[in-house]
Amino acid sequence: MEKINNVTVFIFWGLSQNPVVEKVCFVLFSFFYTIILLGNLLIMLTVCVGKLFKSPMYFFLNNLSFVDVCYASITAPKLIVDLLAKSKTISYVGCMLQLFGVHFFGCIEIYTLVLMAYDRYVAICKPLHYTTIMDQDKCNKLLLLIWVGGFLHSIMQLTLVIQLPFCGPNVIDHYFCDVHPLLKLACTDTYLIGLVVTTNSGTIALGSFVILLISYTVILVSLRKQSAEGRSKALSTCGSHIAVVIIFFGPCTFMYMRPDTTFSGDKLVALFYTIIAPMLNPLIYTLRNAEVKNAIKKLWC
Repeated sequence: MEKINNVTVFIFWGLSQNPVVEKVCFVLFSFFYTIILLGNLLIMLTVCVGKLFKSPMYFFLNNLSFVDVCYASITAPKLIVDLLAKSKTISYVGCMLQLFGVHFFGCIEIYTLVLMAYDRYVAICKPLHYTTIMDQDKCNKLLLLIWVGGFLHSIMQLTLVIQLPFCGPNVIDHYFCDVHPLLKLACTDTYLIGLVVTTNSGTIALGSFVILLISYTVILVSLRKQSAEGRSKALSTCGSHIAVVIIFFGPCTFMYMRPDTTFSGDKLVALFYTIIAPMLNPLIYTLRNAEVKNAIKKLWC
């Protein structure tokens, strides 16, 4: 069947239609986005200026901060502008690019958190072999691998959506372009595509979450053999990682590990992994992680 596409512009329904609520949200999310930029840039500068790239933990943390800035910048600026705009529109091309960006950087963030868990596992459970297992060459290859993985995932999502016909309506009940809201607007049967999306995105989210839970369980069990000082140091580092995992993966798994359905509360849930998690990551890693905190104090104080 030939693709029919009469839609050149999409309209976001946004977070609220109440002008007072929108103004409050404008101030709130402007503050959140500022924290995202400043917090993550501080971590990146600390790693770069302090030349901490040789440490795998800082190497992956720097990547996480960079991805957080990019990930939040895909949705937050548009959301903030739209909160005061009368017409919340986005072009078809812009929508497809936003869809690609959200899944590209979101997937890389998931894989980065998995790599950071693996790094902590090796550091705590196999300390004598740590420098051999996590050498710089292997870290570079792992980083390249997750970026390629993120690209392949996002290309698959984009390919599934871009072939769909959109002949109206064009109102998206969300604040950014995502697969499920767009499938709802397509004027064709999207059951199979929705199944593929759930299998792809859901497997990545839930699979990574399970791997992380198993990794940190093994780490926590192995801490019983450590000294009191070693346990305290490891718990400080792993505690921050676990907090990030719960904040990001809980909402993310809820959104993508389910059939092709949308709920009115989806956009509120999406705030956790698109804005709240990138904002809290630098705070958690600096306030809950003694090593990062000491590195920042040593460099900037």
